[in-house]
Amino acid sequence: MPSLEVNGTTLHYEDEGTGPALLFLHGWGTSGQTWGAQLPDFTRDHRVVTVDWRGCGRSAHPARGNTTAGVVSDLVALIGALRLDRPVVIGSSIGGTFATELGVRRPELTGGVVPVDAPGYWPSTEAQTELVTGLCCDRAGTVADWVPGWYAPGAAPALIDWTVRQILDSGVYIDEHQATADGYDPRPALPGLQVPIHYLHGELDTAIPLEVARTCAALTPDAEVGVIADAGHMPHQERPAEFNAALRAALARMTPAARATEQK
Repeated sequence: MPSLEVNGTTLHYEDEGTGPALLFLHGWGTSGQTWGAQLPDFTRDHRVVTVDWRGCGRSAHPARGNTTAGVVSDLVALIGALRLDRPVVIGSSIGGTFATELGVRRPELTGGVVPVDAPGYWPSTEAQTELVTGLCCDRAGTVADWVPGWYAPGAAPALIDWTVRQILDSGVYIDEHQATADGYDPRPALPGLQVPIHYLHGELDTAIPLEVARTCAALTPDAEVGVIADAGHMPHQERPAEFNAALRAALARMTPAARATEQK
């Protein structure tokens, strides 16, 4: 089981395939295993790295560093240690926040960014406050009530149960991300973003409405939004074939844009 020691913690990662590099980042409390439906397709012609970011999955669960800045710092170290050549960073939910911030802060390391149902900003701060209180007082019950809403109607119960189990197996210290989430807003930085970005979003996402992605794309030079029909907050799991096709289209569009960025 490959792992790296970075910034005082241990990160589990998987690294397969050859070709242009892709770095996949999971959402809050889950793990790199959520990208299982993407690996067989993209490892055919890409080098694909998935990582369990700190506090989640098979990585260590430290009490400190559970901030956007902390995770981005870990990603910078990971990219350097694995010698990834300007990977396109695909991030689900808050993983899309990390991907966006990596592109903003370290564009020289990033070939492009694909936020997937990412919180470009949080539409409801009141809901975040209630969530953090619930996680503190009744973690298992709160997660069990919350997670089904991530998925569109008709999602397999086993998928929902697996997501709940991953979250409950992760560390409690990642709640810091939820407690500080309503203070995050990348919109002032998006007009100056120096790397290609393409938003992918589930049509039926109620956690982060589609309008959030469209608002962010409108502020970002040359950005577009790809909509995954009949999917909720986790389109890569709910509609994997459609998601994979949309991601391939985004990557094809990013290639000439990334080359133009390198030449500036």
